[in-house]
Amino acid sequence: MQYTAEAGQKGEDVRSDCRVRVTLRDEGGIELQMVSKVESMYGERNRQLIRDVLAFFRIQHATIDLEDTGALPFVIMARLETAIKRLLPELNQEYLPEMRASCLGKTTRDRFRRSRLYLPGNSPKFMLNSGLHQPDGIILDLEDSVAPSEKDAARILVRNALRQVDFCDAERMARINQLPAGLDDLEIIVPHNVHVVLIPKCENAGQVHLVDQTIKAILSRHQVSDPVYIMPIIESALGAIKAYEIAIASNNVIALTLGLEDYTADIGVQRTQEGKESFWARSQVVNAARAAGIQPIDTVFSDVTDTEGLKASVLEAKALGFEGKGCIHPRQIQPIHKAFAPTSEEIAKAKGIVLAFEAAIQKGLGVIARGSKMIDPPVVKRAQKIVTLAVANRLLHKNWREGGVSDA
Repeated sequence: MQYTAEAGQKGEDVRSDCRVRVTLRDEGGIELQMVSKVESMYGERNRQLIRDVLAFFRIQHATIDLEDTGALPFVIMARLETAIKRLLPELNQEYLPEMRASCLGKTTRDRFRRSRLYLPGNSPKFMLNSGLHQPDGIILDLEDSVAPSEKDAARILVRNALRQVDFCDAERMARINQLPAGLDDLEIIVPHNVHVVLIPKCENAGQVHLVDQTIKAILSRHQVSDPVYIMPIIESALGAIKAYEIAIASNNVIALTLGLEDYTADIGVQRTQEGKESFWARSQVVNAARAAGIQPIDTVFSDVTDTEGLKASVLEAKALGFEGKGCIHPRQIQPIHKAFAPTSEEIAKAKGIVLAFEAAIQKGLGVIARGSKMIDPPVVKRAQKIVTLAVANRLLHKNWREGGVSDA
């Protein structure tokens, strides 16, 4: 039997985290040794929290060594639970922090997903203020950003973050690991109001079915009625070929995105900023998503220092039909939103179409016309979306029909 286990992070660059070592003993009660940067303010509170966690897991004899760099209670709880379960893997109980009211927000199928910010699932310092940057979505990543040895720790930390961190108005997303390992992630995170699950390297409809059915079973066991939506990630030649099959695999698929680093590696070429090597795959994703009636979302732009390159990449993505883009740094969020915003010409044309549509409806007309041109329903739908996007970007006042001016 193993008697000592550790969890968490320490080091000069680590903040808002802790490193905990648990050593089980046969007798002697609980011995707690703690070094903390916030000892004067929260030392006794943290000691009591540790005692509560140990009591929950019925641990009566142990030495606990804690190095704290300002971890919040939900982080300490996660690190201590991880260390205990590394010692006692048969434990099934979960020590859950309170579900805060700010973590109970809902989402919708058709909300804006212009930006989605990836956050490493095992690094709490990136989570705490991420919502203040106003991304449309925040992705708590359990896959590429987490070392294989830390997958268990990341699951528990992400679970606690979903219950404690105020991500403001951002959609709450999680990228699970490649299947079948990702099914273990679902068991931990699904009951805690995650809005969207991203499936990495999705290559067929069967993978979507498996994730969807697993999510539904978990929600049923926990008596949760709100759906958890799915965003498959196309990252291989096979996935690109089967993009439409994947897009229509479940009614809970709300968007299709792609990862070009893995895709270009799979087809044996170097990824370039010009992107000729991935044009077909990106077009395939857009067409599959549009045919399925869901959102096409572009890949990340990997150079966080190149704002002009990011802007050009977003404008290209918009021209191809994408509605959003991935982010790997908060500084990319606002440039992405600005580049995806409609132009003044697009807004003016959309306003005219929407007004013509509404006038036709009021008159009970079955045919909608603007000038000498007939307006098809897809054109009206696109115009309505442009107007909504303009309002969201404060390029158009929400009361524009009554003469309201721009909020910009």
